[in-house]
Amino acid sequence: MTTPEREITSPVQLCDERGRLNPGARGWSRQPMLNANLRGRWGRKKRWDYWAVITDEIVVSFVYANIDYAGLASVWVMEQATGEQTTAGMLRPFARGITLPAQVCTGTVSVAHKAINLRITETDDATRLVATAPAGKGSLTGAIEIDISVAKPAGHESLNVLIPWSERTFQFTSKHNTRPATGTVRVGGRSWAVAAESDAWGVQDLGRGIWPYSNRWNWASASGHGTDGRLLGLQFGGKWTEGTGATENALCIDGRLTKISEELEWTYSWANPMAPWRVRTPGSDQVDATLTPSFDRYDVTDLKVLRMEVHQCFGTWAGRVVGDDGVPVSFEGVRGFAEEARNKW
Repeated sequence: MTTPEREITSPVQLCDERGRLNPGARGWSRQPMLNANLRGRWGRKKRWDYWAVITDEIVVSFVYANIDYAGLASVWVMEQATGEQTTAGMLRPFARGITLPAQVCTGTVSVAHKAINLRITETDDATRLVATAPAGKGSLTGAIEIDISVAKPAGHESLNVLIPWSERTFQFTSKHNTRPATGTVRVGGRSWAVAAESDAWGVQDLGRGIWPYSNRWNWASASGHGTDGRLLGLQFGGKWTEGTGATENALCIDGRLTKISEELEWTYSWANPMAPWRVRTPGSDQVDATLTPSFDRYDVTDLKVLRMEVHQCFGTWAGRVVGDDGVPVSFEGVRGFAEEARNKW
């Protein structure tokens, strides 16, 4: 079902003076321009910055999050050819010292801990991701050192959208893809270069909101080139947006955003996540894309009152999409991922 969505073109406050949803924040924008002035509702506020950098050789992810009663920071590295991986991180009760700026996509977030040092710095032309850890857990062994810069090309557009469940529960999300990444990753005695020749792209998921306790979501992203050479980014979401009148579905073609105001149809198996994942527009031929997974990152955190479970499947996308210009873009072998998350938090 397609629903009209308002495009926001000027800065806006997320909340009113009571901490409820500001009606003026409903809609979406091509640039991050929201001030996430969350207040009250302790235990329901969720703030995070997530980054993935995907190349032909490796996948790197950064998480920095404050979910009120816990704070966490982590890094993860996976080698594409072997599936070997390592992760390091920390979990801090009541999120002490884990702070994120209200003005989205600005400033610096960081943590210094015996298990990990992590820093994400936003500047006008790039986002810098830096992390070190004395050791990680997994089949890749040794100290972890990461220093990656994810460029902000001039005029590049992203999806920034407010998902309103009600006046008291809502989520702002900022999703970026097709941003070139450069840098180095080292684990023990091994190292990988992150550069254009390895088809390296950064993916951002920034979230600020007040959530219900139990929820499920789908998210998918990909960055690469179509068969005609055009730069293509896929941004799909589902489940958590149903019934809100808003979606987090979009295409980014040559840096320009096409907003899709329609819930997409997802076909996949939670019980067999390594089977293909298909995403399509049920009412048109605008999107028809299939992920062939090569690695399932299954993760579960179970602290009774807090439970988070996810299948995040990395692989390659193939299919066909149509942007606002009406010109179809066919693609195959474009790296990315799709996931389902089930949370009680």
